[in-house]
Amino acid sequence: MPSSVRQLLRFVFVVALLAVFWLALLPAPDVVKLVSWQDKLEHAVLFAGLAVLALAAWPQRPLAIALGLLAYGAAMEVAQSYTAHRFGDPWDWLADAVGLLVLLPFALRRRRLH
Repeated sequence: MPSSVRQLLRFVFVVALLAVFWLALLPAPDVVKLVSWQDKLEHAVLFAGLAVLALAAWPQRPLAIALGLLAYGAAMEVAQSYTAHRFGDPWDWLADAVGLLVLLPFALRRRRLH
């Protein structure tokens, strides 16, 4: 992949991180809940998407991506606990971690190739 594309992906990833963090601190919108654990599913899908985007930008760094996104998710939950309209939920952080499992096949494949 050309370095200019990787640079663009890195920029998009950083913008996505900033936007997601900002949105996470706003009051929660009213949404129709299809299942009781929908919020956890949304966390897992979001973090899987962030992981895939980061992996496209830094393909050699799946462990660093996973650890960085785990720290990011924890920071988001802590920040939410300081708002009047949100609360930090360790189960949300666990859902973030489940979403990051999308990186596991890439990390294992890389390990087998080296």
